[in-house]
Amino acid sequence: MTLPPSGPDWFGTAADALPDDAEESVLIGRIWDPLLGGPSPVVVRGGEVFDVSTDFPTVRDICELPEPAAVVAGLAGRWVGTLAEVLANTGVASRDPGRPWLLAPVDLQAVKAAGVTFAVSMIERVIEERARGDLGLAADIRQRTLAGVGGDLQDLSPGSAEAARLKSLLVAEGIWSQYLEVGIGPDAEIFTKGQVLSAVGTAVAVGVLAASTWNNPEPEVALVVQSSGRAVGATLGNDVNLRDVEGRSALLLPKAKDNNASCALGPLVRLFDDRFDLDRVRRLEVLLEIEGEDGFRLESVSDMTLMSRDPESLVAQLVGPHHQYPDGAVLMLGTMFAPIQDRDRPTEGFTHKVGDVVRISSPPLGTLVNRVQHAEECEPWDFGVRDLMGNLARRGLL
Repeated sequence: MTLPPSGPDWFGTAADALPDDAEESVLIGRIWDPLLGGPSPVVVRGGEVFDVSTDFPTVRDICELPEPAAVVAGLAGRWVGTLAEVLANTGVASRDPGRPWLLAPVDLQAVKAAGVTFAVSMIERVIEERARGDLGLAADIRQRTLAGVGGDLQDLSPGSAEAARLKSLLVAEGIWSQYLEVGIGPDAEIFTKGQVLSAVGTAVAVGVLAASTWNNPEPEVALVVQSSGRAVGATLGNDVNLRDVEGRSALLLPKAKDNNASCALGPLVRLFDDRFDLDRVRRLEVLLEIEGEDGFRLESVSDMTLMSRDPESLVAQLVGPHHQYPDGAVLMLGTMFAPIQDRDRPTEGFTHKVGDVVRISSPPLGTLVNRVQHAEECEPWDFGVRDLMGNLARRGLL
């Protein structure tokens, strides 16, 4: 489907938002319900939305169950409306504040992300570092770096003896990088993408800082992980990145990654069951489509089979005796998207413009759609953990 860069239906339809096998999927999410003055977990079944907050006040409570999908499949809940109605009311410009709208499908989980988990994106991080955030230098550095590193990185197992030997060679050649360290070294890059409750959902703006001149989306699959360290579901994510900021210094990663509306998740979480599990995640393809108001169009596909680190190994580096997450976490698994297609002038590659429509899709997970806006102009994040606890207490759910 081609998404128009403007118009009332830029975010697509309910059918787009749902998995291609929605009738066989166990799907949960969150809505804001004006009648309740706050958010509620919902189950989406047969294109209908059901509030299950009286059974489970938060999505976190659902995901901490021993078998979340089995329990959710048997929940009735309070009918809210059709997914089509709720989705249509989610876009900020057209929203009726008296009717429900979609939110990001997680709540109390920590929002984490893994970086440099594909060889292609690893090379791009090296280029950012060497260009010091200067988009104009990237093309020449890309050519020289690829010539120096070679084409065998995809087959390396991170932390292996072969990876260590390659590291020694690259250090001797003067082209070692901190990004190669986390790409093929023993330790993965896992960072905090955003604060609890800060993620946005589908059909709303996603933010880049107004001062950024080199940035891009990062289409990813995100695992929902319970406090035990077991992945219990998956959703789609956009790990928006400011390449000019991170390129100046890796110590600026928080500024490059964590800004207002800079993390999008959704539209829904698909819980693992006998039809959809971690093995299916390992084989997913994630399609990225970008369409700008200037007529620019870009398409790319990330093949999860090309990950250099297994999703389960990333979860093990996130949760374990070394670090606990009592409310669980959502872990974005990284991207192979390398945005080098020229947009304005030759050799200058890609960067976002305000108004870009970003569509991230995978048939078993549906479609996450956002429009790019300056982070300073996106809806402010003003509902935190204290607000959530107070709302649930007033509703008698705590």
